[in-house]
Amino acid sequence: MLTRRGLARGALGLGAASLTPSLVRAQASWPDRPIRLVIGYPPGGASDVFGRMIAALMGPRLGQSIVVENRPGGGAVVATENVVRSAPDGYSMLHVDNGILVYNPALYSRLPYDPDKDLAGLGFIGRFPLFLVVRPDSPIKDLAGYIAASRRQAPTYGSPAVASPHHLAMEMLKRRAGFEATHVPYRGGPAAMQDLLAGTVDSVVIDCASGTSFIQEGKVRALAVLSEARSPTTPEVPTTRELGYPNAIAYGWQGLAVPTGTPAPIATRLSAELARAIGAEEVQARFRTLGIERANYSPAEFTAFVQKETAEWRPLIRELGIRLDS
Repeated sequence: MLTRRGLARGALGLGAASLTPSLVRAQASWPDRPIRLVIGYPPGGASDVFGRMIAALMGPRLGQSIVVENRPGGGAVVATENVVRSAPDGYSMLHVDNGILVYNPALYSRLPYDPDKDLAGLGFIGRFPLFLVVRPDSPIKDLAGYIAASRRQAPTYGSPAVASPHHLAMEMLKRRAGFEATHVPYRGGPAAMQDLLAGTVDSVVIDCASGTSFIQEGKVRALAVLSEARSPTTPEVPTTRELGYPNAIAYGWQGLAVPTGTPAPIATRLSAELARAIGAEEVQARFRTLGIERANYSPAEFTAFVQKETAEWRPLIRELGIRLDS
């Protein structure tokens, strides 16, 4: 969870090694070659799209290209291990999300690294509201109707993957609202939405990046958004808080991190350029269109946010008994 101790000795702290003449010279010339941004998911998904957008904006300001490397596999474990084993010299960054920083330690009995100690956060990219949606011709008109229907026969719901924010958000809602629904995992949100429209599943939990256009165009009916406030892009959709479930709030989110031990001046520069990239009008325009929420967190604020998420989600995952290994 990016502990304050880890952050202090990592992105924002200088150890004794930082003072050696060779490292001082290296920091002074940084960056003098391309920087890697490793993404633990395949090309084309939300993580890849926004990671590449941010890389394209950060690179010119740093005077070097940022090369995106997609290393999918094992719930982003492959990508994370690659980065934490890299030299903490500012030439390797990791695209991070709920799964990498919060969920995985509870989902796997053993990881080849400790995200709480081995990664230092640079900042937030954005927060993605999650919607529970049904087909427009569904007899279910609202969340109360969904819960009532579930007591007669448990509906099916699709999500982009087992242990995705979408899956875990729905399991949290089920527990806190007291109903049943059967999970059907897919390989990505588009596949789940395709089956929803075809009538294969009764409902889907979808994020704003993948689902906003479907809601706006009336292709699906959103029963609720699991967020603190209504989305400006879909103001007609009530929140779970409004509907009587203030403790059923969940988001997908993304950020950037570096290996712990990255010198403070380099980490500070990367963090500043990330903030500038997120603030660019082209990024904000895309965010507004999709309903993505910006959170302009400093590294310390990002760390506090991850700690809060960890305190909520890891115990819940263990209570639910969801595992990604034996």
